This record gives sequence, C-alpha cells and structure tokens, in this order.
Amino acid sequence: MSRPPPASSGGGARFRGGLAVLSGPSGSGKTSICKALLEDPKVELSVSATTRRPRSGEVHGTDYWFHSVDEFRRMAAAGEFVEWAEVYGNLYGTPRRPLEAAAGRSDRLMLLDIDVQGAAQLRGRGIAATFLFIAPPSIEILRRRLDARGTDPPETIARRLAIAQREMEEQRLYDHVLVNERLDETIRAARSLLGL
Repeated sequence: MSRPPPASSGGGARFRGGLAVLSGPSGSGKTSICKALLEDPKVELSVSATTRRPRSGEVHGTDYWFHSVDEFRRMAAAGEFVEWAEVYGNLYGTPRRPLEAAAGRSDRLMLLDIDVQGAAQLRGRGIAATFLFIAPPSIEILRRRLDARGTDPPETIARRLAIAQREMEEQRLYDHVLVNERLDETIRAARSLLGL
C-alpha cells in the first residue's frame, strides 16, 4: 500500500480517466473530498441506488436512485448492480451499465463513493479502478467530529464508531490511504493521485 505524494511535490499522476473508488468511515471527510473532486469538469459521480428514504432536497437520479426494497432486490437478482450491500439497515448498490460505460473512457473519471463492502466486491470482480481510502487521524478524532455534527444520538455515534473500526481494518484493499488531518491537503493529495 502506498502513501500519497506530499501535496507540495507537484508531480502527480497523469490523468487516465476511468474509475476511482473512495471509501472511508462516516465523519472521515469523504463526502467533502468527493464534492471538491467533482468541481473538475472531467469528473462525474456514479449515482448509487438505495432503499433509504430521500432526505430533504435530494433528487431521484441526481443524488441517488431511490427504490423500494422489493424493486431493489429484483434489480439485484437480475444482475443490474455491479456491487450492493446493506448499510445501516438500508440497501445500496452501484448500477452496472453506467459503470461499464465509464470504465473504458480516458477523457472522463467516474467517482464511486461507496463503503468498504462495496469496494471489496469491486476488487473481487477485478474492476479496474484507483481505490482511495479516506481515514481519520484516529478513532478519538473521529468521535469528536461525529459529536460536533450534532445530528446523531450517542447510540448512533457508538454504532458508527464500531463500523469505522472494522472499516479501518480493511485499508489493505485500497491502492492509497489518505489520512485526513487537514481537508485542503487531503483534497490536493487526492487530486494529485487521480491526475487532476
């Protein structure tokens, strides 16, 4: 497993397009990093399917493809997902067709924001991608970040921390591990690794 080049090295990877997988525990900064990468016009987000209910302002087909459990299971049985998993009691999956189309492109990069289970499935299927894991500096710092959000009760935070601990143990699946101490530096390192 390699570490990212220093942000100041200036010698990033050449842009290759294709696929990039980002995973990391809740509170690691993964969503903020994805948003920053999507500012580049060459980058597009893979829209995942889910059975969870839409949050305020979320749009079907833009944020997620929202499906009933029965419809999602029918699609999974038909092989319409390249990977899928149950996370926090909801089903999430990556639609196969857009992913296959993006894999062969050298002018665009499709970004997949998926959990460790999904990344392991992609690895197991031999999907060619750059795999990036976004890690917090420590579990204690992650706990403080989740507390600071003020959105989850203590039992939810405890569950997220237990899952984060298991996810941290799977870093070996990834090509690069970015320890997110300073968000701006982590974004620069991710851009460099992806040739952006």
